Amino acid sequence: MKGITGINHIGLRVRSLAVSKAFYETLGFQFIAGPIGPEPVAIVIHPCGVNINLILNASQSSPESNVLMESELKYPGYTHVALEIENYDIAIQEIKALAIKVTGEVEYNGAKFFFIRDPDSNVIEFHQPAR
Repeated sequence: MKGITGINHIGLRVRSLAVSKAFYETLGFQFIAGPIGPEPVAIVIHPCGVNINLILNASQSSPESNVLMESELKYPGYTHVALEIENYDIAIQEIKALAIKVTGEVEYNGAKFFFIRDPDSNVIEFHQPAR
């Protein structure tokens, strides 16, 4: 399909608007609206244009872990979002200064990336492409 122009937003199911809103605001996202709609959904957007829909219908009794990433049985589905960064060293220092745990670091063919988890164990990758 030739008419696709980009990704409009990413949908993440979360347990708590207050907790998720505060977390994503520490990463520089701004709260736009919500909860709205039948799901309901809250919208946060980063100044770079990345739009995340926080889907506010996660069961409070759901497991703390991420079933797509940590289950021995590998279910199909989206496993993470990768946010492109300009400078790996600065980005990882900022994340550590926010007391957010880095769960993995990789360097491959000149690209460098690291991973964190949001409060609902959704995986976020920060990716510096090879230069």
